[in-house]
Amino acid sequence: MITAAPAPRQPAPALPMDAAPAPRWQRLWREAVRDPLELLAMLGLDAQAAGISGQAAAQFALRVPRGFVARMRRGDRHDPLLRQVLPLDEEMRSVPGFGLDAVGDGAARKATGVIQKYRGRALLVATGSCAVHCRYCFRRHFPYAEETAARDGWREAVAAIAADPDIDEVLLSGGDPLSLATPKLAELTDALRAIPHIRRLRIHSRLPVVLPERIDAELLQWLRSLPWPLAFVIHANHANEFDASVDAAMAALRGTGATLLNQAVLLRGVNDDVDALAALSERSFAGGVLPYYLHQLDRVAGVAHFEVSDARARELHRELAAQLSGYLVPKLVREVAGDSGKRPL
Repeated sequence: MITAAPAPRQPAPALPMDAAPAPRWQRLWREAVRDPLELLAMLGLDAQAAGISGQAAAQFALRVPRGFVARMRRGDRHDPLLRQVLPLDEEMRSVPGFGLDAVGDGAARKATGVIQKYRGRALLVATGSCAVHCRYCFRRHFPYAEETAARDGWREAVAAIAADPDIDEVLLSGGDPLSLATPKLAELTDALRAIPHIRRLRIHSRLPVVLPERIDAELLQWLRSLPWPLAFVIHANHANEFDASVDAAMAALRGTGATLLNQAVLLRGVNDDVDALAALSERSFAGGVLPYYLHQLDRVAGVAHFEVSDARARELHRELAAQLSGYLVPKLVREVAGDSGKRPL
């Protein structure tokens, strides 16, 4: 259990007089909440500290931007956004069937930071960093220190893609690729421009939802400069994750010509009822984002308390299809190591 008082926040180091100030999103990143007790205090939930796990927080640290915390319901220990980020004792239970690499990333390694599971697509683990640490993260045990595509100026990753003419789509993932500064991302895409067989680029990012300030003028200029059609896959699990700042970020992304899709994870205590799922689809579409996937939980160690049974998942999906227009119903899928694509349920 965590019983110590929150550690005092350290002031940011002073910039040299001639240094340009960091972009606003980077300042907000540094100010993220990292202490579970501080998070509970912000929500008026000090008395709920008994369920917090110091071991879980040490194994997979809490990180959540303050703007995302502001969307949580004060005084509600069952808030669906809070449940996604709060380290709990339940994470430390050992549950059969839950392992360190739930989706076969290791077996699909093509080069340092390059994963290829499906024909024609290569995924780059651009970075291990993310603005928010979701407790159900399927890469919470991933060896980012050794497997990051950005190492050595992307050279090995780019060479692996260039050497395989069957790869026509590159996915930027992580961590979160938008954790990288825009010039670093441009360094990658400048290198990829020389590969003639690339036809599409896809970016998977949670930052437009949890830290919408990341969608700044510099990033938008980079996106508009890309020579390929762009699919931008965001990640929101509950309608309450959207607010006016997120809507503005989505509008800016659409303005670059990107196609916006949302993938969610079915999570017990977060969105495992049809009303919550319907509200998520309606709200994401209102924000200009098409529902894409509803993932069954990847069975990585530490996340069993989020699991919803397949039978319940199928029932919820049937209810959702009966309630919404077809284009608002995401595909219910599971990722299975060794499969040639996402497995429909």
